[in-house]
Amino acid sequence: MRIGLAADHGGFALKGEIIAFLRDAGHEVVDFGARDLTPEDDYPDYIVPLARAVAKGEVERGVAFCGSGVGASIAANKVPGVRAGLIHDGYSAHQGVEDDDMNVLCLGSRVIGVELAKELVHFFLNANFSGYERHRRRLDKVAALERENLL
Repeated sequence: MRIGLAADHGGFALKGEIIAFLRDAGHEVVDFGARDLTPEDDYPDYIVPLARAVAKGEVERGVAFCGSGVGASIAANKVPGVRAGLIHDGYSAHQGVEDDDMNVLCLGSRVIGVELAKELVHFFLNANFSGYERHRRRLDKVAALERENLL
């Protein structure tokens, strides 16, 4: 799977760990930055290009990091077609894909450790959207809201 990752300074170290984990698992990784640790950087500068790549289908899924994961989630969800979730538990990591077709996983590197992050990424990438009518109906409403806000 082709997976995009992005992080500001708060998620920089965890992003590096997850890149290695994903490559070892045979995934193609696209790194949207940051490429060096700069404490003054801003999460939208990295998260938004990742989110746009997910929305355009340039990467199949994305993983975004910042200190809490909140900023990454807010920024990613501003991009139409992105369904980003701030996740810190295993159930939500797969359920967000199965029910809500989540395509960007947001993680707080100051909230969780490396091993839990690996587990959450694994659950996220191995889950598939169920396609059930009730889930499609709900996602159609979200997509309509996105279109409405573009006017």
